[in-house]
Amino acid sequence: MSAILTAYCDEISVAPGDTIRCMVNCEGASSFRAELQRIVCGDEYPGGPGYRADTIDIDLGGPFPARRQPVRPGSYAIVPVENLLELSDFSLTLWIWPTTPAKGRQALIAAGGLFLGLDGEGRPLVELSAAGQHFAVRGTRPLLERHWHLLAVSYNASRRELTFLHRPHRRYAAIADADAGVTRSVAGPWRLSAGPLTMAASLAESGAPAEHFNGKIEAPRLFSAALAPDALTAVAMAREGDLPREGLQAAWDFSQAIPSLRIHDVSGQERHGTLVNLPARAVTGFRWTGECQNWTERPDHYGAIHFHDDDLHDLGWSPSFALTIPAGLRSGVYAFRLWAGETEYFTPFAVRAPKGVRRSKAVFLMPTASYMAYANHRIGIDYSTTEIGMGRLVELNPTDVFKQEHPEYGLSCYENRNDGSGVVYSSRLRPILDMQPKQRLWLGGPPSGLWQFNADTHILAWLEHLGDAYDVVTDEDLHRDGPGALEGYRVLLTGTHPEYHSSAMLDAIEGFTQAGGRLMYLGGNGFYWRIAFHPEIPGAIELRRAEGGIRPWVAEPGEYYHSFTGEYGGLWRRQNRAPNRIAGVGMASQGFDISSPYVRREGSRDPRAAFIFAGVEGAVIGDHGLIGGGAAGMEVDRVDFLLGTPPHALVLASSERHTDCYMLAPEELGDPTPDILGTDNELVRADMVFFETPNGGAVFSVGSIAYAGSLWRDGYDTDIARITGNVLKRFLDPRPF
Repeated sequence: MSAILTAYCDEISVAPGDTIRCMVNCEGASSFRAELQRIVCGDEYPGGPGYRADTIDIDLGGPFPARRQPVRPGSYAIVPVENLLELSDFSLTLWIWPTTPAKGRQALIAAGGLFLGLDGEGRPLVELSAAGQHFAVRGTRPLLERHWHLLAVSYNASRRELTFLHRPHRRYAAIADADAGVTRSVAGPWRLSAGPLTMAASLAESGAPAEHFNGKIEAPRLFSAALAPDALTAVAMAREGDLPREGLQAAWDFSQAIPSLRIHDVSGQERHGTLVNLPARAVTGFRWTGECQNWTERPDHYGAIHFHDDDLHDLGWSPSFALTIPAGLRSGVYAFRLWAGETEYFTPFAVRAPKGVRRSKAVFLMPTASYMAYANHRIGIDYSTTEIGMGRLVELNPTDVFKQEHPEYGLSCYENRNDGSGVVYSSRLRPILDMQPKQRLWLGGPPSGLWQFNADTHILAWLEHLGDAYDVVTDEDLHRDGPGALEGYRVLLTGTHPEYHSSAMLDAIEGFTQAGGRLMYLGGNGFYWRIAFHPEIPGAIELRRAEGGIRPWVAEPGEYYHSFTGEYGGLWRRQNRAPNRIAGVGMASQGFDISSPYVRREGSRDPRAAFIFAGVEGAVIGDHGLIGGGAAGMEVDRVDFLLGTPPHALVLASSERHTDCYMLAPEELGDPTPDILGTDNELVRADMVFFETPNGGAVFSVGSIAYAGSLWRDGYDTDIARITGNVLKRFLDPRPF
């Protein structure tokens, strides 16, 4: 049996002088080795430019001892032991919205011998345990899925009586109220002992979380008194300002500090807690009526947290080794190559130029936000319609199989969680199994079959062939540093699929082009979805799939605003920032069978575009390629002057002959009709565009994910390589447009 290697780094972008740490899980071997490589081309297809990863002469140490590092998915909240007291009499109330009530035993609140949760059939369950004694009370009927329920429990120590209450928030004529207030006698004395309190999970003896709950929890409240059923209902329904203060030990208000990882106790006892593994916030609570859609306007309507048993943020592995980036290391895309026997694993990252130093006038923007959105995606197997949409069979590689066998490494923003809800957060602080060189992914077009990271190395390999120096920055750099990340550069080159951008990223790119910078948009489906980076923690993005767009899932009503920032989510097109404003083109269609050529249009003969087509003969360009056999494919963008394409933009070429696997993007449809397919609708196309920007800048856009795969043939002797090289040469020229 071959060894298992998985790993991740604590940073995605470093500069000389920075230290990067690599966390490695190694199973089935006694040790592993590591080396630093500069990634030039990740494509192993024999008919392509050739795989190239240059080993850097740096001793990382090793061999390193193998160790298995834990993977513990599932979100929960924890209130530390020092914040809780021992209680004899107590009452506890909370609201819940279960999403998989019958999946098995699930904890809602666990603390000091108390367990309040659901049994294996979805019925409420209260357990008291102490000194070898165990007492349990179950509700009479399972909870309704995706409905709000009030659960409450109180214990009277002098009477040794436990009272349990369950009331649905919304009543139905044919469904009786479950448990209006059931009182049971407890055989022996019991008290709530001091210890950590957890919500949405319990803690095993090892300290690891267990019994994760799927669903929302709102307004847990703890009193040092045994309240009667009517009083339990009253305190559960009361708003914060109306809570009785006598005996109040904790009142956790999840509507406070929504962007943070903290849960706040508003009782005055300071029993605050921490969230683990990024459960979803800014979600509707039991008070939400639909009259407010933005949590920043009515936080009290968003007092819930949605926990999932497969949430994952930071694995928290111990570092296996570290590297301080040496002063002379050239900017570029690098990776730690790890190997144990015949098993290898890569952890890519960017090395950017030293602060204030620009060794090149060109910079490649590594679309790491898009890599994170797609991280570990499994939709090729999990969605039955995938092969129909692709027009071909899904080809699985060992990484695809490993992802299916190990879902604990977390999901992409293209999938649904175990409870059916969409994945709104993604993190890079975990192994991203498909973000490695040598990976052929089922979504990429044949013959190379590259997608995302590896497809972007086609651009890197072309730049290396030209011999032109270039630097690399990442989406995180751009978001954090804004215009400063691009300062001093003349040309900005995108990757093949820069789909996801934050407000700060778009501002920086638009500011760059408006100030005279030159943008080469060498991909498709770019600048499409709005995302947010977490303001406090590194390596996490948020995506709310609101109205419109190609969506594998749709955000719940009332949950269209990002919890990280309070910004409205969804398509940039719906927020007066369509991709056309930046790049001249915007998303039109997707299809994953065959890529098509471009046909030159009248704009290519305009004197303004003469430099672009110098040395290019013929009307058809890009009728070959490593991604689908042509330069225009996978996902394609077109001109739309109503959406912001500059009125002086030149349409240089447009794709033709797309198949019926290509259909108009849903945001293009007002009334679905049969003529939305590639063979019928002239809007299904990629447009190649050029236009000038203020202060001597310019934009060149190709509107196709497959484009970079057509740079190569016969040593880059192609019309696509010639056109792109002409543009880069002129864009590097300081003469203003």
